[in-house]
Amino acid sequence: MLALIAAAVVGLKNPLADPNTFPIAVWLQDPSQAQKYKAAGINLYVGLWQGPTEDQLAKLRAAEMPVICDQNEVGLKHKSDPVIVGWMHQDEPDNAQEVTDASGHKGYGPCVPPQTIVDRYRKMKAADPSHPVMLNLGQGVANDQWIGRGNGAKLDDYKTYVRGGDIVSFDIYPVAGLEDPGKLPLIGKGLDRLQGWTDGKKRIWNCLECTAISGKAKATSEQVEAEAWSSIIHGSRGFIYFVHQFQPRFDEHALLDDPAMLASVAKLNRRIQELAPALNQGSKVPLHLTSQSVDGAAIRYENALYVFVANPSAQSAALDAEAPEVRPNRSGRDIESGGPVVLVGGRLKLTVGPFGHRLLRFDLRRP
Repeated sequence: MLALIAAAVVGLKNPLADPNTFPIAVWLQDPSQAQKYKAAGINLYVGLWQGPTEDQLAKLRAAEMPVICDQNEVGLKHKSDPVIVGWMHQDEPDNAQEVTDASGHKGYGPCVPPQTIVDRYRKMKAADPSHPVMLNLGQGVANDQWIGRGNGAKLDDYKTYVRGGDIVSFDIYPVAGLEDPGKLPLIGKGLDRLQGWTDGKKRIWNCLECTAISGKAKATSEQVEAEAWSSIIHGSRGFIYFVHQFQPRFDEHALLDDPAMLASVAKLNRRIQELAPALNQGSKVPLHLTSQSVDGAAIRYENALYVFVANPSAQSAALDAEAPEVRPNRSGRDIESGGPVVLVGGRLKLTVGPFGHRLLRFDLRRP
């Protein structure tokens, strides 16, 4: 049996261990769809419905798609199987939890106590210390007006929650969930908070929207891209696409049924993977912004400076930044268009359109 498993996983790679790969996942999808997601640049599954089961793991292994899954009896039996690359807590334990009273009526009680998550994490690591544990939190990480955390919940709870995972993620869907594209900056706010609460010592991920979750609103391709690049700028080093739609009809894999969005997401994923070595291995360097209307970050990698800019708003924004690593009047190029970019007197001045982004590269070896 071990020989058969080994033969089946020859091409199975762990996106969490490869410095040249950016983890890009889908949430709670049927393993039968794995090949379609791979074709769109997805390299990881997160969550398995009522699993993992033997059948689910066999299908993912055959598709060479690794998974972060629950640490149940089947999962622990396969903890040495390369198809499993991590364990996960229950989703959004920081939200009010559904409860059923004695008469059978369903309602909501408090969130899971933060220390309970830490205690569960310790038990999971004791059962298998070789795999990371992922904790995905809800929108309360960023949205201070969110009422879905229940009575007694406090922002300081998160300082304890984050101790319960090796990979700490959160989800917020500004367009499809909050129905307000003006809330896109909350993504960066949440990632900044996670970085602070973890002292920058843990992997920080986040979830991205790409479907009409409730059937009322759906992010455009430009908005999805703005969310992705803004996330990267704020330190996210892994994505989980939420691809469900619940209204007006349930569609578990709504992204796969949306050819235009699927093509856009696939293009975005390819670009992120092209830049994965710099994102994972590069060193963040100062990029002094004079305007706070756009997000920006600079990363130095192999004698090149990469500058990432994202505009999470519906209005065009001017970028005026100083890049100390680059000599005055040095020319660079726009990674996507191939066009030249010049730093005049050491300053980078650009106009970024609504929900736009710019990806720039400056060769530091040239005189």
